[in-house]
Amino acid sequence: MELLALREFEEIAEDFEFLEDWEDRYRYVIELGKTMEPMDPALQVPASKVEGCASQVWIVPRISGTGAEARFDFAGDSDAMIVRGLIAILHRLYSGMPVADVPNLNARAMFERLGLDQHLSAQRSNGLKSMVERIQAIARTTLSSN
Repeated sequence: MELLALREFEEIAEDFEFLEDWEDRYRYVIELGKTMEPMDPALQVPASKVEGCASQVWIVPRISGTGAEARFDFAGDSDAMIVRGLIAILHRLYSGMPVADVPNLNARAMFERLGLDQHLSAQRSNGLKSMVERIQAIARTTLSSN
């Protein structure tokens, strides 16, 4: 597993521990979303849209390298601030990982560590699941085409 991605996630986990109030944690997630690079509107097309999300969500892969050297990255965006923050957390989890490791990362367990699994609405939880499934499907497709 790529250490940089896990290190960035650990920073988020430490910040979550420091913030005891869930309102502060939600604000923090929203702030994470605001720090993301905006997605080119030209990429916000039906092919990049994540189905199963209550909000509008787009994820576009950015794979560098080939074969065992291939590294995963993606551009993502949403029209909902909290969802944009969830995308930012996913980006910190997956960005720079070897593509082969992406399908094996248990993102749900990582979000459980933050307690987000218990504090997201059912719709947001389903959307998060759909985003993770999309990311993992992209990685599997990349692996099978290499």
